[in-house]
Amino acid sequence: MVMNNHYKSALEIAGRIHQGELTSVEVTEELLRRIEKVDSRLKSFVTVTGEQALFAAEKADKELSNGNVRSPLHGVPVAVKDLLDTAGIKTTYGMKIYDDHIPEKDSTVVRKLKSAGCIILGKLKLTEGAYARHHPDVEVPVNPWHEDCWTGVSSSGSGVATAAGLCFASIGSDTGGSIRFPSAVNGLVGIKPTWGRVSRSGAFPLAYTLDHMGPMTRSVRDGAAMLGVIAGRDEDDPTSSHLSVDDYLAAASGGIEGFTVGIDWDYCGNDVETEVYDGIKDAVGLLKELGATIKDVQVPYADITKGWPVTCSVEAAHAHRDTYPSRKEEYGAIADLIELGLNIPAAAYMAHELVRKSFKANLAGIFKEVDLLVCPSMTSVAPARETSDGSSGEQDLAVTLKFTAPYDFSGSPTLSLPWGIGSKGVPLSIQLVARDFAESMLVKTGYTLEQAGGHFGHHPETYS
Repeated sequence: MVMNNHYKSALEIAGRIHQGELTSVEVTEELLRRIEKVDSRLKSFVTVTGEQALFAAEKADKELSNGNVRSPLHGVPVAVKDLLDTAGIKTTYGMKIYDDHIPEKDSTVVRKLKSAGCIILGKLKLTEGAYARHHPDVEVPVNPWHEDCWTGVSSSGSGVATAAGLCFASIGSDTGGSIRFPSAVNGLVGIKPTWGRVSRSGAFPLAYTLDHMGPMTRSVRDGAAMLGVIAGRDEDDPTSSHLSVDDYLAAASGGIEGFTVGIDWDYCGNDVETEVYDGIKDAVGLLKELGATIKDVQVPYADITKGWPVTCSVEAAHAHRDTYPSRKEEYGAIADLIELGLNIPAAAYMAHELVRKSFKANLAGIFKEVDLLVCPSMTSVAPARETSDGSSGEQDLAVTLKFTAPYDFSGSPTLSLPWGIGSKGVPLSIQLVARDFAESMLVKTGYTLEQAGGHFGHHPETYS
């Protein structure tokens, strides 16, 4: 039987499975066939766990037939970034030294996905240790919109597989932009939750105080549903929040009349391509039409962005202390980051921590005046693809990170939203930022813009 469900939303597929129109096994088999057909070209998966996925799908069908619905996504095939431990399944963290690593225990995010009845199709590629480049031994994933364009990092496989219809949703991580970059260039919704909203237990760290786990999906409601599954307190992660988890799926409805949205026009316009800036102007205009009040603000991003390598390198050096420099010869480009961290004085690290505290305080002040900020997800439209030698068309690091790293430092929740197709034939994106633990406001605003903006439902034609 020929089926073409791969670009349907996760919630639509879930509804059809729960109503008995499809089975989880049928949908899982369809996506496994698609992965086999398409991913030899896209190179998004590290490991495909077909046998385990079909076993889980059979179990889901049996439970659903007995009226046991675990979650809104019960029976839906998803995939996870290979930064997350999976019991009995190879987990490499994008690194050569872990090529034979098989964890004994699932990460908390994976455990929660399984508990919700999600079907895990496999592990998705990432850059080495979730930093900026893929290891030289790894074939770089291909952007399904345009093979000469960047896939975004570090959640490269998550962006590619979700955009190309190889899974209905995926999990990424974000330390400096690693959910938002691949979401932006692949035309996805990417949610970086508040730091502490989602457990990091069982996820290999890049920088402990900057790392966030979050969903990457093709719609806001799918992102809300995924976030609802993975969010919450975890005793295995002492930094996870005790605050209760909202019903994010219920929040993805209604309108935004009465919301106040902040915009820093200089921040959004400097070092930004014209198409990106025009997208922000369009979004601000639509927000006004939908009943939001627009307020000019000033985001003090410059100093905090310049210090990202300081914090990230010091914390990465600590994370790799058991294997670096003892196995230095097996490392790729992330070795440069670790070396930087090993040579940064404690005083320099602490000096930037003071800058960080100042930025967080200033941002908190802004959020006393506005409910949300709007800005681009990236400064440019689809930079050049990373090549096998690690080179790409990325800009100066401080410029590249200006819309992403500040909110990793603050721990603020963000949502990247597709915003049409640019002149290069690749997606454009905008970003919403909210105060801590206001993910419900993000998904409500994102959903309202998604429905009103006419930018929902685009897919790469080559892989239709």
